[in-house]
Amino acid sequence: MATRAINFLRRKKIPYTVVTYAHHEKGAKFAAAATGFALAKTVKSLVVELEPDTYCLALMPGDRQLDLKSLARVFKVKRTAMADAATAQRLTGYLVGGISPFGTTQKLPVVMESSIHKFDEVLINAGQRGTMLKMAPRDIVQALGCQAAAIAKKK
Repeated sequence: MATRAINFLRRKKIPYTVVTYAHHEKGAKFAAAATGFALAKTVKSLVVELEPDTYCLALMPGDRQLDLKSLARVFKVKRTAMADAATAQRLTGYLVGGISPFGTTQKLPVVMESSIHKFDEVLINAGQRGTMLKMAPRDIVQALGCQAAAIAKKK
């Protein structure tokens, strides 16, 4: 089944491979284990509030946490906060656990954690629970026009 995310990538002629798995719980950790892909290479899409009624997507490796202060510096705002599930679903048109940065119902600015670029391929959600896309990070950047920044918490 083609999701909005897959249709978005098809229109832009961006290469990807669909990877499916039996979805039993949300999160990059489960997706990585179910697909046999490294957690560090399994990208999670997080919806973050920058200011009241202003949001962005942060693309993070599954094994790292988002540093909200670093993200605030990227957007030159005083503070950021994670969006609640209802807001994330309303903005993206996807269910939590299946949020893809591609084909969102509202266009949101996207920032990718810069360390993702060290990998040849990563898994990123295809807009449906249990469906991922294997892609090169450079193709994600090309598809979204996103910037890369150091937005992960220090280990």
